Formats: sequence, C-alpha cells, structure tokens
Amino acid sequence: MLNKRADKLELLRIAEAVASEKSIDKELIINSMETGIAKAAKSKFGQDNEIKVLINRDNGDIGIFRKLVIVEKPENINTEISLQDAITISNENKAKKIGDEILQNLPSFDFGRIAAQTAKQVISLNVREAERERQYNDFIDKKDTILSGIVKRLEFGNVIVDLGKAESIIQKNEIIPRENIKAGDRIKAYCYDVRRETRGQQIFLSRAHPKFMEKLFIQEVPEIYDGLIEIKSSARDPGSRAKICVNAVDTSLDPVGACVGMRGSRVQAVVNELQGEKIDIVNWSEDPAIVVSNALSPAEVQRVNVDNVSRKLDVILSEENLSKAIGRRGQNVRLATKLMNYEINIMTDQEDSERRQIEFKEKTENFVKNLELDETLGQLLVAEGFSSIDDIKDSAPEALTKIEGIEPETAKALIERSKEFYQKDQEEISKRIKDLGLENELINHEGLTPGMLVTLGEQKILKLLDFADLASDELTGGYDIIKGERVKIKGYLEDFALSKNEADELIMSARKKIYKD
Repeated sequence: MLNKRADKLELLRIAEAVASEKSIDKELIINSMETGIAKAAKSKFGQDNEIKVLINRDNGDIGIFRKLVIVEKPENINTEISLQDAITISNENKAKKIGDEILQNLPSFDFGRIAAQTAKQVISLNVREAERERQYNDFIDKKDTILSGIVKRLEFGNVIVDLGKAESIIQKNEIIPRENIKAGDRIKAYCYDVRRETRGQQIFLSRAHPKFMEKLFIQEVPEIYDGLIEIKSSARDPGSRAKICVNAVDTSLDPVGACVGMRGSRVQAVVNELQGEKIDIVNWSEDPAIVVSNALSPAEVQRVNVDNVSRKLDVILSEENLSKAIGRRGQNVRLATKLMNYEINIMTDQEDSERRQIEFKEKTENFVKNLELDETLGQLLVAEGFSSIDDIKDSAPEALTKIEGIEPETAKALIERSKEFYQKDQEEISKRIKDLGLENELINHEGLTPGMLVTLGEQKILKLLDFADLASDELTGGYDIIKGERVKIKGYLEDFALSKNEADELIMSARKKIYKD
C-alpha cells in the first residue's frame, strides 16, 4: 500500500486539489482512487480476488479488504468462506448467514512500479470521464448560442478553441473560407452541437453556419432581441455572400432599416465578424412572389408564376436583368432558393412565351392524337385549363358542358374515351416496365408512378441503388452555367412536374432503404 511514512492526509489534499482544478466532485476523485488502488491490489493478491478499498474521508486511512461470500462448503478460497471461518475472522460475523458478504482485512503493501502505474491509469481515466461528463452538462444548455474563446491550436485544418472550462472544435468545413486564424486569437462561433464523445472534443462550433449570422444579428439589433422583428430564414455562401429574411412583428417598424442601422452600423458589425461577407437583408411577405422579387435584388422582376403545391416559382424578367438575377456562378438565385425553400426557375419573357407555346402545342397534340379529336376542340380544352387526359377522365360531364361548343353527348364521349385510353395506357406501361427489366425494389418505391418508372427504365436506371445515387437536379432538371453561358439541363422526370423537394424526398428515402445497414 502507501508506505507507513507517507502522509495519509496527502491523499485527501490531492483529491481536493484535483476536484478544484477540474471542477468536479471531490467524492468522485476519492472513489476513483479507491478503484485504482483496488486494481493495483489485485495484481498483488491475485486477480481472482474481489478487492474493496475504503479511504477514510476524515484522516486518509486506507483499508484494503477481500470481499467473501458465506457458503456451506467453500470451493474457491478467494471468493468464498464458511460461516465458521467468518466468525473466526470477527465475532461481528456471528449475525451473518449463508449468502451474506463479509470483508476480510488484507495487509498494507508498498506499490511496485507496475501496480502504481495501474492505479494511476485508473484514477486518470475516471477523472477524465468525470471531467468530460461535467463539460457536457455545463455546455449542453449552451447549444444554439454564440460562444467566445481563445484559439489554442490548429490541428489538420481544424481549430481547437479554449472556452475556459473546456475545449471545443471548429472543424475545417465549418471555418469561413480564406479567413486567417492563428493561435492566441479571440474568436466567436456558433455552437451547433454538444454530444458525449469518448475521445476528442465534444463541443462543436461553426463560423460557416447560417445560424451564426442570425445570432450575430440578434446581438446587434435590439428589435430582434426584443421580439419586435423576427428572422424568418437565412442562407449563406460563407465568406462571399449571404441573405437574411426579416419580418416586423410590430408593423410600425421598418425591419430592413432596423437591421441596417444608422449609416449601416449594425449590418457592418455583422459583416466585419463574417470577414467581409456581403449580406442582403430581404423584407418578408406572405406572398412568395414579393419575397422572391426582393431576394433577387438588384434584378428587376417583371412577374412571378407561383405554384405553392409543388413549391415552384417561375420568375420572368428582361434579358438585361437575367445575369443580375442569376448572379456570379449562379450565387444569387442559389441563395434565394435556400432562403425561400422554393424551386426558382428564372427565365426571360421570350423564354416564358416560347415555353407556354410549346406546352400548349404538346397538350393539344396529346388530346388530338389519343382521344381522336380535331385540333380546334383540343385547343379549346387546353385553353379552358385541361392539361392532361387524366383531367378529363376525372371530370364531371357538367364541367365540360360549361365550355362553349361542347354538348352533353360530346362531354360523355370525351370522358369515356379518356377512361378507355387510361386503361389501355396503364396496361402498356405495365408491359413496358416488365420489358425494360426494372427490379421490384425500384418498382415498389413509394412515390414513383408507372410513367416515371418507364422513363427511368429508358435511361437504364433499373435498380433502387441506381436511383439512390442520383441528385435531385438530375430528376427535375434546371439551369447550369457552362463557359459563362446559362444552359438548360433536362431532368429525367422533368415532364412529371416533380418539385425539387419531392425529388429530394424520393432520393433520400431510397438511400435510407439501401444504406439502412
């Protein structure tokens, strides 16, 4: 054990000092010492023994005991003892019975080098675990806040920040690009996660998160802090540009003006913290058309077609405003898309007119060809809002007879032909899916219609794994900037009016099935 010359009170002083330094309970330190000494004692008295160590909290006396169970016929002398032998050890054991435990005193001993190292490792491990648990409990309530600390060191591109009672980490991808961070710098960051980890940091910070910008505005704009102005959403391209959408709860306030501040002082304070990131402050509205017009500033929008069901916005503007709306490398429209959580299609007036003409022609041809109508009647149906044969199939005769020139008999015939076409079409689609060789896992994937499955099969997407590896843009299509020019990219399922959110959900649910293990 500790030799007789050792000051027994020194143990208690050490426990108190460590507890104070690490901000953890002194009792936990002493318990760790007891566990460490017990492990060292096992190496002295044998691993088969169950050792218990008790440290007197008042004077530091250390008692080492072997824990024994009273049995009728002991088979293992290291863990069992007869009742008679137990009484021989101490008269106090006369009250014991079969199945009870007793503690047998073991002699004190001097730690050898290995035993001392073992005890030290156990104590250090327990203290570290207790310290990490204390850190977790101290900081779990600080999640979703801005924390400030000193940069301690840089490791493989990650930044380790000293928060006083704990260390935190800003991972490489959570740093603002190109910002120069050095050891010793005082730094602010958004705490986006606090979790229990057995090794490494367990407090995770970010300077690239959109919430970091939002929290900075809360600090700089009293009206937001007081709840008079609310932040509806935000989007960032860290280190380059950001957008934040604000709404005045108190209608007498100008939310954009309040966020900008006198001579731009408030927004400039946020910009400085974000290393010069340009920030567009957007006024919120219940009408998505107004919000998107504000969000795409400085471009001047002519009109917006809103599809709230699919969460799509067609933004029409002049040729000279096109590049402004898209922004450098598509940045402006990309941030506006994130800000609103709507799919935004930007087009010129001419492109919109051409698209409408093509759609009108295609819908008319579909009616003429498949329902055996003359072109005039086909155009009339399209002009009255009938987009597909399904629309006619599901209509009541009265809805068709409201159209000038369509008699009741004609209406009934149209509906009947639509139902016949639908039945025949479904049979052909089922056969086509079988001929293409699509796997059942993809065929049964919720959300994919038979028509979609045929289209996917024609593109050689035959397995759920193939589908899970797609990006949503490959399904819905969109625009890309190639060699400085805006180019339309056709999506596999673009003809099915699939929104980006719907495409994301289809792909993510496929990935969950594929990678569930």
